[in-house]
Amino acid sequence: MSGDRSERGQEAMEERRPQPGERYRHFKNKLYQIITVAVHSETKEELVIYQALYGEFTIYARPLSLFISEVDREKYPDIQQRYCFEKVEQGAKTVYSKEDEVCKTEDFVVNPVKEEPASAFPDRIQVLTGFLDCDSYGEKLEYLRDKKKYMDDRMMDDISFALDIVIEEGELEDRIRTLENCLKTFSRYEGSRLR
Repeated sequence: MSGDRSERGQEAMEERRPQPGERYRHFKNKLYQIITVAVHSETKEELVIYQALYGEFTIYARPLSLFISEVDREKYPDIQQRYCFEKVEQGAKTVYSKEDEVCKTEDFVVNPVKEEPASAFPDRIQVLTGFLDCDSYGEKLEYLRDKKKYMDDRMMDDISFALDIVIEEGELEDRIRTLENCLKTFSRYEGSRLR
């Protein structure tokens, strides 16, 4: 009997296991993105490595068992969320207050250009890899302009993380413009370094 309970507990843990790139809302209403699940070298305990999507974008580690645990109802009786971290579904847009204290998600759908079938769109990893493979910032800028229609907020987050820059949340077009301006600036400095 206890073996059945243990198996069900293990199945539930696997079902709630976070995957890289997924976003989760903490019960205190902050948003985080999963980087990976790592294994502690000494204890072999699984640790969730995740990054804040606000403020300084700090990276944290928390034991998997705590990450997927339920909210302590005795300590936090007014919290509506069942689990400490709950997954935010793909296609949800993050909205922050001015103080970055409260966030909510709103459902929205990114519709590709209608005249092209979905199969005509390259894989997002392909687009991201192509961008990162460009040899210079000028090439990256041209590549971005060429692939602009394939960009989404997640790709913008990935690119800004790879370039070690911060592109604030907001309308996608504004974020793309900010990235273009950064690449133009980097390109100018890149060219002056060679002189």
